[in-house]
Amino acid sequence: MKKIEMRTPLVEMDGDEMTRILWQGIKEKLLLPFVDLKCEYYDLGLPHRDATDDQVTVDAANAIKKYGVGVKCATITPNAQRVTEYNLKKMWKSPNGTIRAILDGTVFRAPVVVKGIHPSVSTWKKPIVIARHAYGDIYKNTEMYVPGSGKAELVVTGEDGKETRQLIHDFTGAGVVMGMHNTDASISSFARSCFNYALSIKQDLWFSTKDTISKTYDHRFKDIFQEIFDKEYKDAFEKAGITYFYTLIDDAVARVIRSEGGFIWACKNYDGDVMSDMIATAFGSLAMMTSVLVSPDGNYEYEAAHGTVTRHYYRHQKGESTSTNSVATIFAWSGALRKRAELDQLPELAAFADRLEAATIGTIEDGIMTKDLYLLSTLENKQSVDSMGFLDAIAQRLQ
Repeated sequence: MKKIEMRTPLVEMDGDEMTRILWQGIKEKLLLPFVDLKCEYYDLGLPHRDATDDQVTVDAANAIKKYGVGVKCATITPNAQRVTEYNLKKMWKSPNGTIRAILDGTVFRAPVVVKGIHPSVSTWKKPIVIARHAYGDIYKNTEMYVPGSGKAELVVTGEDGKETRQLIHDFTGAGVVMGMHNTDASISSFARSCFNYALSIKQDLWFSTKDTISKTYDHRFKDIFQEIFDKEYKDAFEKAGITYFYTLIDDAVARVIRSEGGFIWACKNYDGDVMSDMIATAFGSLAMMTSVLVSPDGNYEYEAAHGTVTRHYYRHQKGESTSTNSVATIFAWSGALRKRAELDQLPELAAFADRLEAATIGTIEDGIMTKDLYLLSTLENKQSVDSMGFLDAIAQRLQ
């Protein structure tokens, strides 16, 4: 069989632990037999990131700017335990945070819905899309341990050298302090990405922060969204028959739980991180949540919205069988291939991406699935298979 050709490379970013094992399996079983895969490869596994002082992550992000489309495996964001485990030089920052800071834009996350898996929230009938701001906040923070008594201040020095100061806290003992930032430019890009995406899929857009407490930081997000909506998008939303509204995040959570789904929920960076995991889990599994970063200058980065499945990796290292769900990682590849096909005008490649997703969903709906879905599925005839057995079943359908 002649393989489907590509013109422009994808930026391929390998990752860590069990998802790294699945990454290779997906390429060998589902991609390389069918596609003449062209990729510019970057190893974002933690040992290589440490060896390059994390320069490889910066290089990968810049490569996405060059080629327009990237696909990323899940990676480790090290904590103190990981520093010891991997004998790291330092506690490197989140690679996702680094990439998002370079690309800017918005992360859109949506669950893959399949027959036999019912949401934990009984009112949900349609998928809920999380739009997560992809710049700044806690992921670009500066933090410090305060060993004892002292005064912590927020200081901004203008171009003219003039300082503006604000007291953070008068410490009478040890504690911690943190500084966060965002920019009007990035918030504006976030707003326009959300409005454009809502118009493209014709779904209502909700946006939530905590501006009653964060009266400057969060309120700035609220104001920019409203200004841009009123000036640039209000008429288009009315014509499309969709709505935009703002509410406090605690009110949004209550509304989401009572809703039937079928809308976009825009969140700041950390809020989107947490809420996308909640949405994914409630719809069935974290491994069923797709994720794409859309930058304001038209670059796309596809990834799974979950971690490296450490527990399964430790079992894999011992030679034990694992049943790890690879759906979100498969959809990261299919999404990247489809976008590459769209940009390069390759209908055969786009059709393959569609077939890959259909084969994945069809395999599950035929009753062949990993253990996490087996425990949730209401299908009568179902079987749990191991990690590679699931990929083999998808490959069989593709052929």
